Amino acid sequence: MTLVAILLGTLAAGIGSVWLAAALSFGVLARYTQHMLSLAAGALLGTAFLHLLPEAFESEFGAHELFLTLLVGVIFFFLLDKAELWHHGHEHHHPPPRGEPEPHDHPHDHAHDHVHDHHSHPGHQHRQASGGWAVLVGDSVHCFGDGILIASAFMADLNLGLIAALAVLAHEVPHHMGDLAVLRGVSGTRKAALLKVSLAGAITALGGLVGYWLIDLLRDYLTFFLVVAASSFIYVALADLIPQLQRRLSLRETCAQIAWLLVGIGLVMLVARLAHSH
Repeated sequence: MTLVAILLGTLAAGIGSVWLAAALSFGVLARYTQHMLSLAAGALLGTAFLHLLPEAFESEFGAHELFLTLLVGVIFFFLLDKAELWHHGHEHHHPPPRGEPEPHDHPHDHAHDHVHDHHSHPGHQHRQASGGWAVLVGDSVHCFGDGILIASAFMADLNLGLIAALAVLAHEVPHHMGDLAVLRGVSGTRKAALLKVSLAGAITALGGLVGYWLIDLLRDYLTFFLVVAASSFIYVALADLIPQLQRRLSLRETCAQIAWLLVGIGLVMLVARLAHSH
């Protein structure tokens, strides 16, 4: 039962997030791109602080050990970020929703401008293809890690696994939107980009299988897997998502960001309540 739940949860988070990202990138939902960043940040923080960490702290391990694991986890994901294996997709430029001004240029945006500039210089296409492979490799590694984190949550409690899968789905949507933007430029078509990113998203299920086997062998250390999962969610929210939300400074946009952030937290709480009521 647990293994089936892990497979379903990882497939929903890995592939479902790609198709939702495609709807936001290519469809009528494109105007909600920025709102998804806020919602994802809220879902990640809510899952980490309201579910994963409380579950871990109910174990027999001491607070000092668990907080040390949390700190090491954050540093570990920072190092993965530096290796460009955990941080990807968010920073690719998207046009603002209709009726909204273009946000001010941010120095970080220009690191990826070559992906979209088709007339920069003759070496562009080679770099573009390389960038496409880099995105797929980074995406696959990230999805594999997400699968292990989801598996650890399901191994602790089915309801906790459901909440973790929801949080991963929410934060993978902005990731995959950036990936689709890059790979569409490389592949030339939406369908080819969608297929490639979907295959990378399917790696989440592989991570779930490996996580199920690994955590079953190390069941006594399941609590630490939960803390590491929480550290991943906290890092992605604070290092990737929230800094982008700080680019929009108008009062209207700030209120919208806060509202969607609270919606993300509220959604996690609602799913938890519904899961525990059954």
